[in-house]
Amino acid sequence: MALRESATFSRGVIDDIQRAAETGVYDIRGWGAKRAVPHFDDLLFLGASMSRYPLEGYRERCDTDVVLGDRNARYPLHLQTPVTIAGMSFGALSAQAKEALGRGASEVGTSTTTGDGGMTPEERGESKHLVYQYLPSRYGMNPTDLRKADAIEVVLGQGAKPGGGGMLLGQKISDRVAGMRTLPAGIDQRSACRHPDWTGPDDLAIKILELREITDWEKPVYVKVGATRTYYDVKLAVAAGADVVVVDGMQGGTAATQDVFIEHVGIPTLAAIPQAARALQELGLHRHGVQLIVSGGIRSGADVAKAMALGADAVAIGTAALIALGDNAPRYAAEYEALGSAAGCYDDFQDGRDPAGITTQDPELAARLDPVEGGRRLANYLRVLTMEAQTIARACGKAHLRHLEPEDLVALTVEAAAMARVPLAGTNWIPGSGHA
Repeated sequence: MALRESATFSRGVIDDIQRAAETGVYDIRGWGAKRAVPHFDDLLFLGASMSRYPLEGYRERCDTDVVLGDRNARYPLHLQTPVTIAGMSFGALSAQAKEALGRGASEVGTSTTTGDGGMTPEERGESKHLVYQYLPSRYGMNPTDLRKADAIEVVLGQGAKPGGGGMLLGQKISDRVAGMRTLPAGIDQRSACRHPDWTGPDDLAIKILELREITDWEKPVYVKVGATRTYYDVKLAVAAGADVVVVDGMQGGTAATQDVFIEHVGIPTLAAIPQAARALQELGLHRHGVQLIVSGGIRSGADVAKAMALGADAVAIGTAALIALGDNAPRYAAEYEALGSAAGCYDDFQDGRDPAGITTQDPELAARLDPVEGGRRLANYLRVLTMEAQTIARACGKAHLRHLEPEDLVALTVEAAAMARVPLAGTNWIPGSGHA
């Protein structure tokens, strides 16, 4: 008889069971979900032909700018591209990486975000538009840095671990990281899963008002949620006073958390965007009043365009930005192999041994990353994303990226059609709509 591997108890599952039985601890890793879920690749654009007219790229403009936070803030952010940099902490990343992110984002006129653990001088100095994350841990949080920021992002959840807190293992808590977080150096740290001073949206409204008063009503206030009950979470965030809502899908990355969170909690980005857009539409605030930023698995200009067609005003990238800086580069293949991994597969960010010098606090490894060169690479990547999105928008006859709409999309699979609420290609059928 031919041997057959079990679909339920595959070799990977057997390895996981044996590891758990041997060690008695759960697996911790970084990055995002590896399982296959409906994603942007399952959507296609309907370019212009006879019934629509495309725009000529050499003669007709297609604008890409976006204003974030004009609902209440005195100084909303005016970005030249809708592709922003997501929150990633100093601690998870090296100081050189944080500086490089600021340099690259500033070069193309977009924003970057601090992350858990506070604001570094390098990051603030090189970031034209810097969003300050206000997290449950309060690590590194102080009113002075709040006032230095250009916007504030109140983080309620993250796509890789909605409902759970983050981790930073002791080997990444250097003296500088420990000082910023008021922690002992070299000791594992676990972030809280919820804020210590409120329990619901009414309390959040009070906190947002407090943040506005601390910053003299100058800064936009974002609220970030992990994609789960997205429709209701967005409505509650808006009711609490958010100027911008950030929705992070399950493909979003993390520095470190339980593998069971990454793979089994949350919903795909593709499923979350239409829910968020519908919530804002019902409140009369979609496309004007409250902006929607989407993150989790954005890789290309096509992904940017598809997210915006489904209802996003802007997107945020994290993992892709680190790869642009040089992470997972083939030139470090031998060193990845020595770690028991390979270029393109390394996800043990919590271990702090990243050969590229990006997700580490080891001074020798961190020195491998030149912030100027890293910033240049990131800026190139951001320009490519923007131009690719423009190319698609022009092909659909749109003079601005924000003019893209669900009508411009079709789905390749029934699952993607149902999640994205767009027709299956070649039909008018949206599963669950009741219309054939």
